[in-house]
Amino acid sequence: MERTKTVRKAVIPVAGNGTRFLPATKAMPKEMLTVVDRPVVQYAVDEAREAGIEHIVFVTSRNKQAIEDHFDDTPELITSLTRSGKDAQVSELERLLPKAGSVSFTRQQAPLGLGHAVWCARDLIGDEPFALLLPDMISYGARGCLAGLMDLYGHVGGNVVGVEQCAPEEASQYGIVATGAAVPHGFAITGMVEKPKAGEAPSNFYLNGRYILQPEIFGLLARQQRGAGNEIQLTDSMLALSDSQPFHAHPYDGRTFDCGSKHGFIEANVAFALKRADIGAAVYQSLRALVLSHEGATRAA
Repeated sequence: MERTKTVRKAVIPVAGNGTRFLPATKAMPKEMLTVVDRPVVQYAVDEAREAGIEHIVFVTSRNKQAIEDHFDDTPELITSLTRSGKDAQVSELERLLPKAGSVSFTRQQAPLGLGHAVWCARDLIGDEPFALLLPDMISYGARGCLAGLMDLYGHVGGNVVGVEQCAPEEASQYGIVATGAAVPHGFAITGMVEKPKAGEAPSNFYLNGRYILQPEIFGLLARQQRGAGNEIQLTDSMLALSDSQPFHAHPYDGRTFDCGSKHGFIEANVAFALKRADIGAAVYQSLRALVLSHEGATRAA
């Protein structure tokens, strides 16, 4: 069966509760927390667009209306900004506005895991390969990770995942892939294991939240089999799919920040602020002063 169809659609799951960021997320979706001046979810959308994605499917849940509103038109705001002469802000908002009909939303009514969230998008994806971007994971580099996955997919077809290297002693915290033969833009995957025991990881390449998957994954997810945490795990169905279809990995040459953790979220804000032409120098000076002050206080303690 031909498996080099163009990847036109992407799934972005945004149904999580964000309990690690309470109380900030008590009344707002965690995906709307800002890295500098953009919501976390906007970075995933920008990355998908950069990679050539034409249609984005958000898998939402209750109390996520702010995400839908963010990707909708705001004529009153545009009018107000225009009257105030804030043309640069108007241009930026218009640039970020999705084209009509290029965004869809579907509900995950119960928190049954990432695999279940992906399965909820099945009718909107149809019989097509699709990209999957976990919005908590923000790509930081010359270009987004998904663009590299697209390059690899163009060579090998099948299923493609993004990976990065971690310290060997940290491999037990991640989903880890076993490495096979090298190909342009990546390598073949000979196995996958979720959070291997210490010393048993097949490599130190971990899954970084970017995927291109074939539609047969939906049939496997439809079995609704529970895995780790009594949830429907995507990795379990990926392992089953690998019995009949090839999987390849693209090592991202940038860095991914895990904005689902407080530490990663703060790191992302610092990194993206430092590279901004308008505020980078001032932020650097402020950070340098804070670090020196902290070091002085630590030595004096």
